[in-house]
Amino acid sequence: MSLPGKRPKLVVVLGPTASGKTETAVEIASAADAVVVSADSLQVYRRFDVGSAKPTRGQMRGIPHFLIDVVDPDGEFNAGVYMRLALSRIGELLADRRKIVVVGGTFLYVKALLHGLVEQVGTDGEFRDRLAREREELGTEGLHRRLLSVDPSAAGRIKPGDYVRIERALEIHHLTGRRMSDLQSRHGFSEERFDVLKIGLETDREKLRAAIGARVDGMIDRGLVEEVREIRAMGYGPELKPMKSIGYRQINDFIDGKLAFPEAVEIMKRDTARFSKRQTTWLRSEKDVRWFCPARRRDSMVAACRGFWD
Repeated sequence: MSLPGKRPKLVVVLGPTASGKTETAVEIASAADAVVVSADSLQVYRRFDVGSAKPTRGQMRGIPHFLIDVVDPDGEFNAGVYMRLALSRIGELLADRRKIVVVGGTFLYVKALLHGLVEQVGTDGEFRDRLAREREELGTEGLHRRLLSVDPSAAGRIKPGDYVRIERALEIHHLTGRRMSDLQSRHGFSEERFDVLKIGLETDREKLRAAIGARVDGMIDRGLVEEVREIRAMGYGPELKPMKSIGYRQINDFIDGKLAFPEAVEIMKRDTARFSKRQTTWLRSEKDVRWFCPARRRDSMVAACRGFWD
């Protein structure tokens, strides 16, 4: 979709899990009469509220939020789908002369929105079903070894336990006969669709770990277990993509008797902390990020966004 004007302006708030992105985005939007566009791969799913830390009406403070609750739990969703939806919605908002704050921890979605994606390659349901059966035999690590034989570069970047990315890399090779890493290298993510101000949220490691622990405990208190039970009672099983995300996966294992409840909670905290660390590593490698500590420099951060738009 074509966007109105030449390289329209976007403010993008980036930070690891539990760093305060939602509150920061709302603060900026409230001060500048802007709207918020989510870039979160879990908040797009309906019914997945507590475990995705989906903002409540109170947290939104009357600020319009977009690209939340856009697909059913069993709906197909990926970075390409997000990119198309986000460009369409942002185009409409820009046509209405709205200022936009993009916020989210799914950095691939942000990257797709700002720079485009590798040429679109479809999916093959039969191939995915076959891989799922092989996974039961060989384990995810066995499929990672296969990926190593057909695309060593991609295998070097993908962790042996990351089934979703392994599946996609093998699927691209199956459908095109080409390596995913070659397609990505040629693309280079060089497209510049927007004039962007990237706001990075500075975090102290120990404070962030404590915030993650409090966040997980809060999710339990707000009914994460009950939420998962309700989703399953609607006919959605633990094999669905969003059910395999951090938090939902551990609670499903508890419900199915694979984990004791205290163990499920501790693993949820551990895995969230590890994911947060990976997010921080990625974010530190990004260029042109302006770093702020919201607790200490909130006024200067808001002023920077206002100056950027003005």
